[in-house]
Amino acid sequence: MSATAETPLRIDTGEELDRIVDGHDVVLAEFYTKGCTLCQSIEPVLGNVERATDARVVMLNPETDLSLVEEYDIRSVPTLVLFEDGQRVARLAKGFQGAEEILGFIEEHTDDR
Repeated sequence: MSATAETPLRIDTGEELDRIVDGHDVVLAEFYTKGCTLCQSIEPVLGNVERATDARVVMLNPETDLSLVEEYDIRSVPTLVLFEDGQRVARLAKGFQGAEEILGFIEEHTDDR
């Protein structure tokens, strides 16, 4: 896994998420569901976010690991959860967000690197 990847990484389980969070300083996880048009729309935005930041962006469908729904309190999709230094620091669950909003969200909730 490269911290300079250009596309979000699709993962299936909480264990995979834990490994990625442990291996990167900043991780942005998008929780989505299949068929969600807002989730499909945000995917290219997340690619732009990954190219513009040091954050590793991952995408998870909680239907593949239902324990994620409760653990991360997923009530709507897309939901973005931000991790820094292995800790959950913020979440954003306001539907579709553009790159500027997501970049601002990351900047607001992480230390300058």
